[in-house]
Amino acid sequence: MTHRDATPSRGTDRTEQELREALRALAGGVLPDPDAYRTARGEWLRRERRRRLVLAVLITVVFALAVLIGLWVLNQAPSDPGVIFSGTGAAAADGLSLPRPLP
Repeated sequence: MTHRDATPSRGTDRTEQELREALRALAGGVLPDPDAYRTARGEWLRRERRRRLVLAVLITVVFALAVLIGLWVLNQAPSDPGVIFSGTGAAAADGLSLPRPLP
């Protein structure tokens, strides 16, 4: 970039000034809606309620699904007794248990 490119021409100054005046006049004619805050706040609260409702429903569905899966898994357990429950307790009485450390 040369020095000549960085320096604005006189026509550009005039154009900028006219553009500023036009934008200032346009902005001065804009009047805010008196109900704008109340409307925006109502929409925000509505979205917040909907977001919370969707989250509550999602949590409920996930919890119910976890309970149902847990019950299904428990129901799939074999009905015959396993290795842990197959004795009468005689093995512990025979001295086959691990020695306990003394305090």
